[in-house]
Amino acid sequence: MTPLRKSNSFLTAYFSELRNKPYLKINLVFAGIVVLVFAYSFIFSPDKNNYPVVCIYEKVTGEQCFSCGLSHSFSLILRGRFNEAFEWNPYGLRVFLFFFSQLLIRILFSFYYLKEINNRRQLILYDIFGSTIIFLIAFYPFFLQLFKSVFS
Repeated sequence: MTPLRKSNSFLTAYFSELRNKPYLKINLVFAGIVVLVFAYSFIFSPDKNNYPVVCIYEKVTGEQCFSCGLSHSFSLILRGRFNEAFEWNPYGLRVFLFFFSQLLIRILFSFYYLKEINNRRQLILYDIFGSTIIFLIAFYPFFLQLFKSVFS
């Protein structure tokens, strides 16, 4: 079997299983959302400041919120300008890595889901547990800031 046929058979198997397996549908949707986030960050330039989505909190209050600068930060990270990305939002890299890791997890776990038929339940549990841990680590500063602002 040639490598081209192997990849074709994987795609064929993926799309045929997609109809019957909600896990694969969820992975496809999440991967698509992450790709759209990265495309948005790549298309809109931090140099031109042409982002169509603005911070409502900043517009209303005139003050920056904790997540202000994430779009700029993502755009700069995709362009390899990490120091500037940190200046726009110090937590941009950790949030970016969360999205990047989720894209990899969606792809890899979908592949193993199709390959390891007997271990699907265990794979889903690993996915849930691992993704939750990565999410909590990536967004911990945001939760901490929210907690401080609510209870201070």
